[in-house]
Amino acid sequence: MKKRLIKIIKEASKILVKGYHKDKEVQFKAKKDLVTKYDVAVENYLKKEFSKYFKEFNIIAEESDNKDLIFENSIIIDPIDGTTNFVNGVPHTAISVGVYKNKKPFIGIVYNPILDELYYAKVNKGAYLNGKRISVSKEKDFQKSLIATGFPYSNGSCQDDLNIVIKQMKNILPNCQDIRRLGSAALDLCYIARGTYEGYYEMNLKAWDVSAGIIILSEAGGKVTNEKGNKYKLFEDKYIIASNKKIHKFFIEQLNK
Repeated sequence: MKKRLIKIIKEASKILVKGYHKDKEVQFKAKKDLVTKYDVAVENYLKKEFSKYFKEFNIIAEESDNKDLIFENSIIIDPIDGTTNFVNGVPHTAISVGVYKNKKPFIGIVYNPILDELYYAKVNKGAYLNGKRISVSKEKDFQKSLIATGFPYSNGSCQDDLNIVIKQMKNILPNCQDIRRLGSAALDLCYIARGTYEGYYEMNLKAWDVSAGIIILSEAGGKVTNEKGNKYKLFEDKYIIASNKKIHKFFIEQLNK
């Protein structure tokens, strides 16, 4: 299944790459939430091919009406994670596909075709970047840790969310090496998996933003929880906290101060 998924994703990525080098017609789902015809085209291609080859799975996708779908045996698609980057020519953008059996992680694939970086993992088989096995950083000292974050789309309209973002930044920034905000949850999780970042936190994400990345990170030796330190649940938790596992306890303590 993994090989077929990768083949289909790489074929779909040609649509993304073609669009990346062109002017985009942008629509707004919300004040800061963009969508382009390329998001829709990539998603439609993936859904068509996945439906053909993987009939035992339903497909939950960002740009689709998912209201009648039940998360069980599911392929979860983000056709372009990092659409704002895609629109503005920032190469931190990717196709994200997470496969779940009986609500349990099975296969995660994140592909950035602009940089030709293919991350993938199958449960109990490890995590890989372009065929080379990857693992999380060994760093234990939070002060030496590079942390990633993202800002919720609601920060432009919800003062409470904006206040939380600022408060957490004040708690984290003085205690870590630095903070990065590159605009793709899927890739941020993969960057922890490859040992580039030590941690990542964000609020108000959707399942398709992280469904693949959390599988890849877990297989690379990382940890993913909610803000209480409990196992992160797709479609349920407001906060995601991810790390190389070694800094996780202190990380959560700082976020909750």
